[in-house]
Amino acid sequence: MLVLVTGGARSGKSSFAERRAASSGGGVTDLATAQALDAEMGARIARHRADRPTGWVTVEEPMNVPGALRKAATPTVLLDCLSLWVSNLLLADLPDGAILARADELLAAARAHPGLTLLVTNEVGFGIVPDNALARRYRDVLGWVNQRAAAVSDEAWLLVSGLPLQLKPSTSNP
Repeated sequence: MLVLVTGGARSGKSSFAERRAASSGGGVTDLATAQALDAEMGARIARHRADRPTGWVTVEEPMNVPGALRKAATPTVLLDCLSLWVSNLLLADLPDGAILARADELLAAARAHPGLTLLVTNEVGFGIVPDNALARRYRDVLGWVNQRAAAVSDEAWLLVSGLPLQLKPSTSNP
């Protein structure tokens, strides 16, 4: 089962996905895509590490997320998050087509996972048009990745101010 969880910054999407993973009744692989490129991000990563349940397997992989997902041996995988992964790929100078091809590879791996896979992502299309080309490109590419993820997901949720709104109801039993 593939579940997409989206929302704005500090909307509660990661907490929602973590609760869903924890209630899945099996082992969880937390697939983290963030990179500590500065002290503030390093502190955020440290907080996330400290907040994870002790029994969870943590895999920190900023680039080869499809490969890491294919290797996950737990019944539940929580990928947090697509937004940072797309940012990592953009900053590695991959062209849009290559990023979308990698996204398709990731989504195929998520669909092939025999258990529950939760994908967390940011919804960045609600704001104003960014004033620089890189930010506009990021908004566009992430929007396309999110659309692809929503299309193949079994279930989709939007978090707003900590409240979950179901966008796509499940057609299968978890």
